[in-house]
Amino acid sequence: MIEIFTDGSSSGNPGPGGYGVILRLGKHYKELSAGYRKTTNNRMELMAVIKGLEAIKNLNQAVTIYSDSKYVIDSIEKKWVYGWVKKGFAGKKNKDLWLRYLEVSKLHQIKFVWVRGHDGHPENERCDELAVAAGKQKDLLIDSVFEMESTKVNLL
Repeated sequence: MIEIFTDGSSSGNPGPGGYGVILRLGKHYKELSAGYRKTTNNRMELMAVIKGLEAIKNLNQAVTIYSDSKYVIDSIEKKWVYGWVKKGFAGKKNKDLWLRYLEVSKLHQIKFVWVRGHDGHPENERCDELAVAAGKQKDLLIDSVFEMESTKVNLL
């Protein structure tokens, strides 16, 4: 079974932020992270899950995802996201990432486990370190969909 540990962060909401991911399969261990110049904590929490799943090379894997994000876990486990799809995401944020998650999630057998954030869980703490450090880098990526959407809102 593949284990994916995730965390996201942002300094300000929106503000600069990042995600951190640990993938583990037996003795194999890999860390992923990236930072964005303007994003939100929820986007980075969801991005961490997506990036972890996209990093899996073989299809139809049993995957357990550990996250401290109630936003991500509840949206999936309580099937809210499927209702949002039916309603065209009316009034909901992060449509681009949710659609991306739904596509990659079809490729595997996924189970979610909620972990309490900042509570000494070693992998969650490491993912938090990765996410925070990624958001503090000098050359941050552009979360173009988010920045385009937030610009539209400001113009109205």
